[in-house]
Amino acid sequence: MAFAGLNDADVKAALDGCAAADSFDYKSFFKACGLASKSSDDVKKAFATIDQDNSGFIEEEELKLFLQNFSPSARALTDKETKTFLAAGDSDGDGKIGVDVWLPYLVYLRCVLINNIR
Repeated sequence: MAFAGLNDADVKAALDGCAAADSFDYKSFFKACGLASKSSDDVKKAFATIDQDNSGFIEEEELKLFLQNFSPSARALTDKETKTFLAAGDSDGDGKIGVDVWLPYLVYLRCVLINNIR
């Protein structure tokens, strides 16, 4: 079953690309699985899935299990990967990512990927 309208083959390829510990790069993953090119509604659905406790925020523990939202057999992110990912989306330093940050961040990431900006 596709996650947030993503292609299963793309998700598998994205997960395979970060199967080794400390190999996860959120930009590469979002691009490979197709999440960076999804509509705002699909991105909001993805956020709601990742926000397992329905708090309206993705906290560090939820982010650690990010890959498992795409496949139950996927590995957990390492502490280093989790902290790097959290820092990228936590614009106010409160230790969590709100949908108000998540959505604009993915729109920004989409522009970066389309224009091949680093």
